[in-house]
Amino acid sequence: MCLAILGLGGDAPAEPATGAVTKERPNILLIVADDLGYSDLGCYGAEVIMTPNLNRLATEGLRFTQFYSAGRGCPTRAALLTGLYAHQTGVGHTTIDFGLAGYRGNLNRQCATIAQLLGAAGYQTAMVGKWHLTRHVGRQGPDHTWPRQRGFDDFYGTLLGAGSYFDPVTLMRENEFVGQIENADFYYTEAIGEQAAAMLDRAKDIAAPFFLYVAFTAPHWPLHARKNILDSYAGRFYMGWDELRAKRHQRMIDMGIVHRYWKLAPRDRRVLPWTEAPLRAWHQRRMEAYAAQVDSMDRAVGAILEKVNQIGRAESTLVMFLSDNGAGAEEILADWRGLHIPKKTTRGLAVSAGNDPQTMPGGEETYQSYGVPWANVSNTPFRLYKSYCHEGGIAVPLIVRWPEVIQPSLATGDLTREIGHAIDIMATCCDVAGVAYPSIHAGYRIKPLEGVSLLPAFLGKELPMRPIFFEHEGNRAIRYGRWKLVATAGGSWELYDMNADRTENFNRAEREPGVVGKMASLYDEWAARVGVAPWQ
Repeated sequence: MCLAILGLGGDAPAEPATGAVTKERPNILLIVADDLGYSDLGCYGAEVIMTPNLNRLATEGLRFTQFYSAGRGCPTRAALLTGLYAHQTGVGHTTIDFGLAGYRGNLNRQCATIAQLLGAAGYQTAMVGKWHLTRHVGRQGPDHTWPRQRGFDDFYGTLLGAGSYFDPVTLMRENEFVGQIENADFYYTEAIGEQAAAMLDRAKDIAAPFFLYVAFTAPHWPLHARKNILDSYAGRFYMGWDELRAKRHQRMIDMGIVHRYWKLAPRDRRVLPWTEAPLRAWHQRRMEAYAAQVDSMDRAVGAILEKVNQIGRAESTLVMFLSDNGAGAEEILADWRGLHIPKKTTRGLAVSAGNDPQTMPGGEETYQSYGVPWANVSNTPFRLYKSYCHEGGIAVPLIVRWPEVIQPSLATGDLTREIGHAIDIMATCCDVAGVAYPSIHAGYRIKPLEGVSLLPAFLGKELPMRPIFFEHEGNRAIRYGRWKLVATAGGSWELYDMNADRTENFNRAEREPGVVGKMASLYDEWAARVGVAPWQ
């Protein structure tokens, strides 16, 4: 297909770089946040939430301003671990089996994980945190899609995608469920940091490099926070969502994260101006609890990075931190009780499920989310949210540190505007580790790699021009250089010039019908190839 009309050229994706940029194979530390918005870190624009450890990581490395997820946690995790689009792995939606090849709710055998390939090449492999890539979460189900069966030597974490931070459902060590938690002071975010540090301690005396995958559940709902950290944010969001969005936007402009000519997306039409909003004390408390969750995650990341320093592996460790999607705008209802919501706390108190304004969130006896208004803030300057393919749903932070290779030219760390996607994480890990991606793994023929190595971007070079595709629940998009074609489920295609209008305010579809037609054809070809099904 001729692509000249797109103004993009027709470059094919380049082969991965050689990876021979260091004498020894690097350690790889991959850290994923859950439902963290694009602007929720200080190094991406947040002005109230305290993230000193991730900010420091940014000053010591590289921040991507145009990195993309698959729009939701399960598909993104499938994509980053396999280098394939999520539909190709069987996790095109969540861990629900729809009876279609791309939507079985399990990682299939036509893909391999980073852990499987690096482990076969001599790496130590370990995982801590949220898996969410299997529909089989009970002892009676087959376990071929559990972490230990997909390449991880060690695993501590949860199979399900959400749950109490004080008493998480499906908590496991290796292949055994932990059962009742004996520690009365347990908090899952802290436990993830502690267990990751313990795994690093065990790795220090082994000559082989390590691959450690740390997948936090923070700051995904429910709004469960440590009281001392929650209290430290009391009154910090008194200005409300309108002023906070405006301040974040300006700070992002000043930092060079976004261009000043990208107009801030309008406030969500469902949200009242802060000055007119009822229940402001409750709304403030929701954001305070969310901020405390991000703060706790940052502290856990700091503990992990400090352990990397203590074992003498900091210089030789490639660290990548990203979010699995944009901020989630779900409003939890009382009838969600069946979704991992316990009836009682570990102390025997009744749990109040749902976003009830009469109950202040944050404690174990609550089960709430921060909802549309604050998710709109978290995704500043973009619009829409997790599950959508507009920028608010798919644009995520990616911070990379690798002292042996990346030497920032600025005291604040470097920025790159190269375009990347979660499918590129597998290609990058294989590249830097010197591991060839196979056509057959464990006796199964696996699909060819879809992603490209990010190593050129680490070295200050350009990544190959290529189309990047998205689909979730009928929401769909293709990003190809300056152009992005996007639609909501059942909606018409919209076209945006991402150089001039990344906040997607000015639809150019009627002005550029040729571009729309060519890009729509590319999308249709991709959707048929990877197994996208019409969303009902």
